[in-house]
Amino acid sequence: MSDAGVRDLREGGRWSIPQRAKNDVLFVLAIAALAVAERLPPRAARALGRAAGLLAWALAPALRRTATRNVARALPEIAPRDRGAFVRRVFDQLGALLGEVVGGLDPRRPLDPLPFLPGSRECLDDAIREGRGVVFASAHLGPWERVAASLVAAGIPLTVVAREPYDPRLGRVYSRLRAARGVRAVYRGASGAGVALVRVLRQGDVLGVPMDLSSRVASIEAPFLGAPAPTPIGPARLAVRTGAAVVVGTAAKGADGSLGLSFTRIEGSASEVELTARINAELSARIRAMPESWPWMHRRWPDA
Repeated sequence: MSDAGVRDLREGGRWSIPQRAKNDVLFVLAIAALAVAERLPPRAARALGRAAGLLAWALAPALRRTATRNVARALPEIAPRDRGAFVRRVFDQLGALLGEVVGGLDPRRPLDPLPFLPGSRECLDDAIREGRGVVFASAHLGPWERVAASLVAAGIPLTVVAREPYDPRLGRVYSRLRAARGVRAVYRGASGAGVALVRVLRQGDVLGVPMDLSSRVASIEAPFLGAPAPTPIGPARLAVRTGAAVVVGTAAKGADGSLGLSFTRIEGSASEVELTARINAELSARIRAMPESWPWMHRRWPDA
């Protein structure tokens, strides 16, 4: 096991004493900030989140460099002189989304659900009616937590696949956010997670799986935003083996520019590799349509 693995609790490792001290301080600060922010009016919470995003942009040059390299690779139409401003807007928008998520921690606040864009509810309902479950591939694009909450509010039987946070204590925060909106979650590292995921599909329900970020799961190289990238093979494998329908769904802009829920059916394939490539192609198109709402500072490609 590498030194990084030894220090990652998700990999069965342990924190060093300095690392534990640092994480304890960060946890206390995070909880204190959340306690204040979740009580703010929505507009103020978004403003505070935006300020946090811009602070991260200013104080994290490594993240800026990663984002700039990713943008240069995937969005060559953005001129080099414009990339810095684009990356700054990304940090700004993702910060605003963070503020929105924090505001959603208070279950007393009514949810402002995203509407279905034309044809999308029909697409999802048709897939559910087939009775073999639905693999719902998604992305961290725009207000992704509100996407899940909006589906549950619309009566969709949704369970999402989640990754344990680096600090397990923060898992309570994520669980509170999702539980407050009725979103069920299966943590992929939990005992029996694989059986639980198959059960969701056998029941004919919808299994939400984010596929746009690199993760420590079985992956293959598949085109993503124009370049090969490690991509989880699990969603396609589940669909092929269970016969579940596959849809891609994210927040997207409607004809008037407002956000809504957009779903597209991905035709089945006997090949897990081909199905993964088709999913990536659809996700890539959606990210290109809303490029400032995706986390470009993530190391999506190994050499980023």
